[in-house]
Amino acid sequence: MIFFAIENKMEMENSTMVYSDVTTGMDIISLVVYCVAFVLGPTGNGLVIYVTSCRIKKNVNSVWFLNLALADFLFTSFLLLYIIYIARGYDWPFGDILCKLNSMVTMLNMFASIFLLAAISLHRCLSTWVVVWAHNKCTPGRAEVICVGIWLASLVCSLPFTIFRKIIHHDNRTMCSYSNPHSSTYRNLVVFRFLLGFLIPFLVIIGSYIAIWIRARRLQKGRTHRSLRIIVSVVLAFFICWMPFHVFQFLDIMEEDNQGLKPVVHIGTPLSASLAFLNSCLNPILYVFMCDEFQKKLRQSVLLVFENAFAEDHGMNFVSSTRSLSSHLSRISRKSESLAPGEGGHLHLTGDQSDSKV
Repeated sequence: MIFFAIENKMEMENSTMVYSDVTTGMDIISLVVYCVAFVLGPTGNGLVIYVTSCRIKKNVNSVWFLNLALADFLFTSFLLLYIIYIARGYDWPFGDILCKLNSMVTMLNMFASIFLLAAISLHRCLSTWVVVWAHNKCTPGRAEVICVGIWLASLVCSLPFTIFRKIIHHDNRTMCSYSNPHSSTYRNLVVFRFLLGFLIPFLVIIGSYIAIWIRARRLQKGRTHRSLRIIVSVVLAFFICWMPFHVFQFLDIMEEDNQGLKPVVHIGTPLSASLAFLNSCLNPILYVFMCDEFQKKLRQSVLLVFENAFAEDHGMNFVSSTRSLSSHLSRISRKSESLAPGEGGHLHLTGDQSDSKV
């Protein structure tokens, strides 16, 4: 009996050590992913915001992409709070207000991004099937009104999660977490988030792109295969990034009834959250950088930045020389325009211009 008791105790201690090692490994992975998203997210989405608002003429697509980038920019900018929180061993130093605000920004990004992607899909579908109607009715102004509605709806959907999030003191730590995560209220929130934050928008996106594919096949366009590749990449990215997150959220609320799920949830939850957060970095690539017009404007913007930097490095003398050369070329151009063709293919100068020398 004593032998078996000692053996069981040793097994429990070994499992605790393994559990602790896994926790540390998951924390490191989360920190790395969050740091990458924190660097790339604001940078990529900030560039998208600049190009869509300043370099591209306003149209329906630019309105969608601008708001999508704003949602991702806002979320990835708040990732610094998550990074500090994990680095401190899940000890929240920012108080209750920022705890709730951080949760609201996360949920706001999730709902706004998915609602916007559904709107983009519907707009593309309508533009494919009812071209004239979509051209006349789907104006940039109406797209902006729809985006305002999407932001308001996303804010309303985020409020329950914000209210339920609070500061909890546990094991000498101040944690920013949901109060009583195994209650029926929290379970209802998980179902609500899955339905409105994933399933329904995903069905809209799938239905829209199936309709686009059918229309493209009927018209037998030469770009059918290219469009199909873009559609598949968009849908797969959305599915791969968000589906695991919602699956592990359901497993998390089932963990209390099935303790065998605890190791799976413990490993999968942070990984799925990291994958979902990376979606905010992929959006500029998948939804904007594929646009030919955006690529053209982006190249122009980058070239302009390098040209300005080059001019500053060479000082004002370079600028003055360039302006003098431009002025000299302008005088040559004006004098060339005054030349008149003569007989036999010769050119004759008129008036006082015969004494001028270039």
